[in-house]
Amino acid sequence: METNLFTNAASAGAANTGANAAPAANTMSDSKEMFTKLLVAQIQNQDPLEPSDPSQFVQQLTQLSQTEAMQNLASLTSNNASVLQSMQVLAMGGQVGSEVMAQTDTVKLDGNKVNGAITLSGNSSKTTLVLTDGAGQDHELALGPLAAGNAPFSIDPTAMGLPAGSYKMKVVTSSGELPPVDIAGRLNSVRLGSNGSIVLSIANVGEVAPSNVTAFNGKSSNAVAAAGAANTTL
Repeated sequence: METNLFTNAASAGAANTGANAAPAANTMSDSKEMFTKLLVAQIQNQDPLEPSDPSQFVQQLTQLSQTEAMQNLASLTSNNASVLQSMQVLAMGGQVGSEVMAQTDTVKLDGNKVNGAITLSGNSSKTTLVLTDGAGQDHELALGPLAAGNAPFSIDPTAMGLPAGSYKMKVVTSSGELPPVDIAGRLNSVRLGSNGSIVLSIANVGEVAPSNVTAFNGKSSNAVAAAGAANTTL
């Protein structure tokens, strides 16, 4: 009866894992040792009149080596991803205090003016930014006729009579285009989320992923002066 040592070793390894929760790092080593013992036992107990084909042993050894290589590659890839993520957090952390532009469909107003921009692919003879409050009430900010390209705007909550809070945003154009909205704000913090993803906290926007950031505009003169004063004190 033909026996596949690779399958036997994997099955025995799975059974041992259920009985003894061995560390993942030792699993492959245990499987190799078990495979070697089974290989020796199979060679010793084969029928002398019908010896096993040596190519079967070579094939089984090749399967084990390939599995080990794949596990090592997966472990290396995981480690590299962790290192890359740490580098991204450090790089983003160095930008804390910078003014950034982030693509978003919500804006947080606290009475101060908020700057933003939209990018049109075509001309619009009438363009309106619609802000929807928590009660579902729409507030319109006329942006006028706009040419294709980047168009900055400013939201003045006081002039529009908007109380502090979070507002949904959308842009209505005469062409029917729905351009994304970028809001300017200060990068306040960088952290790792519960699922391991990087989360940025941006003033006027809230928490977003790094992919939402469309521009870094540098640190304001006040922030630079404050940092300089802190370094001088230290």
